[in-house]
Amino acid sequence: MHPILMTELLVLVGVANALPVIAKKLMGTAGDWPLDGSITLRDGRPLFGRSKTIRGVLIALLGTPVVAVLLGLDWQLGVLVAASAMAGDLLSSFIKRRLGLAPSSQALGLDQVPESLFPLIAARCLVPLSWLDVAVGTAIFAITELVVSRILFRLNLRDRPY
Repeated sequence: MHPILMTELLVLVGVANALPVIAKKLMGTAGDWPLDGSITLRDGRPLFGRSKTIRGVLIALLGTPVVAVLLGLDWQLGVLVAASAMAGDLLSSFIKRRLGLAPSSQALGLDQVPESLFPLIAARCLVPLSWLDVAVGTAIFAITELVVSRILFRLNLRDRPY
């Protein structure tokens, strides 16, 4: 895979995952309706939790294609990356709730891998990615997210330093 294309894909994955966080900072509680409708499962825990909102998913689905076009990529790739990143994030939240972890608590690997692995696998439909590219891209994203997250916390753009 060409390094520039991989970089652009990782930027899209980062944008898809960052837009809900940015929206929360800018909008506060406006439009932060829980995606799961506050459903509680038999285990007594929420399906996803209050931090997964309709606003967050919509902002990712609308903003990531715009960034894709600005990068010279197809808008459909932006939608695909955003949708699959959100699916990965929701899977992580679902698993964390089942494990009894609080919303926004850290679960190293679980917080980074699905939200990058899913979009890179999905992107294989539209761009030439090998399985090695997917694995390397996922690792790069996970490490980068941990570093950038600490920087964003210090800049008061993130609530927690992970």
